[in-house]
Amino acid sequence: MDFDKQPQKQPDSRAPQSAPAMRASDADRDRVADILREALVEGRLDAEEHGERIDAVYRAKTLAELEPLVGDLPAAAPAASRAQAAHGAYDAAGADGAVERLVAVFSSNTRRGRWRIGARTTVFSLFGNVEIDLTEATFTQRLTTLDVTAVFGNIEVRVPENVSLRGNGTGVLGNFEVRALEADDPEAPVVVVNGYSVLGSVEARPKSGKRIADLLHDKLRKHLGH
Repeated sequence: MDFDKQPQKQPDSRAPQSAPAMRASDADRDRVADILREALVEGRLDAEEHGERIDAVYRAKTLAELEPLVGDLPAAAPAASRAQAAHGAYDAAGADGAVERLVAVFSSNTRRGRWRIGARTTVFSLFGNVEIDLTEATFTQRLTTLDVTAVFGNIEVRVPENVSLRGNGTGVLGNFEVRALEADDPEAPVVVVNGYSVLGSVEARPKSGKRIADLLHDKLRKHLGH
């Protein structure tokens, strides 16, 4: 038989093609990070395992890369809610606006000067340092929430003296400190710092001598309809 003269079989265009890997979103990574945080608090992971998995979370590009990181752990949504309730965390659920993310992995990240702070900011430090200075920031909402995670890293938050500073969190072989402050003005902005540190440090406190300018505060009142 002359094989050279046989018609070549064409691929069937109707055959199912393998779907491309689904890209992971920032929300997907945050969801997996919440599962890992709860697993650390419950003792399912030790600090070293947690650090390795968190590193992999923020390097993951697809959902397929995220799934193995929590495949041996309980589902997240109720766990995250339990953790928040246990730590007495304040919540800004329902706040409008996109979530800003500040990340430092074996590096540093600084936000200071005149900038517009959104309703919610996620901060992550892995063997890095993050500095957030809100003393000259523009507040366009009453409640500003910072969700912070420091793993072998440091996160520092500084706020003006005339805002309210609240928050709560957990330090696992590390430090988590929020120096609470209640502003004299009940209409002043409120900054809430929630999260945890693992072999790292989180510190939030007012910066001496720094205050929100009266003009800026008046604009905030007008924006909020007071």
